[in-house]
Amino acid sequence: MTKVLVLNGPNLGRLGSREPDVYGSTSYAGLVKACTETGAELGFDVEVRETNDEGELVRWLHEAADGKYPVVINPGAFTHYSYALRDAAAQRTAPLVEVHISNPYAREAFRHTSVIAAVASGTIAGFGVNSYLLALRALSELPD
Repeated sequence: MTKVLVLNGPNLGRLGSREPDVYGSTSYAGLVKACTETGAELGFDVEVRETNDEGELVRWLHEAADGKYPVVINPGAFTHYSYALRDAAAQRTAPLVEVHISNPYAREAFRHTSVIAAVASGTIAGFGVNSYLLALRALSELPD
C-alpha cells in the first residue's frame, strides 16, 4: 500500500469554525476522515497532518522526499510567500499536488500568487474539501 502524506499549513486545523462561508462546514476531523477513507479506497495509506509552523511543514516535505512519498499539500498562507516551502517541495521524489479549499483567484489579489505551483505536479482548487479527494484520485491515476 502506497503511503501518501496529506499536509496542511496554518489555520487548517480550524476548519468548520473558521470562515465557514469561505471554507465550508466540514471540520478538520471530517477532512481527515474523508481523506483516509478515500485513500483506502484507492489503495493508499493516507496520513493527514496539520501545522501552523513553517519549519515543521518543511521537515515533512523532506521526509516525503526521502521516503519517496506522494504528497497532497494545502500550504495555507505559506502558498503565497514561503520560498523555504517552495524549495522543500522542489526536492520531491514523487508526485505533489497543491490543493486549496477555496478558489484563490476569486479572492484577494495577494492570494493569486502561488510559489508552490511551479514545482507541483498540479493544483486543484475551489472544490471545498473535495479538492483533497480529487487530488488523491489524481495521484491514483499517475504512473508509478
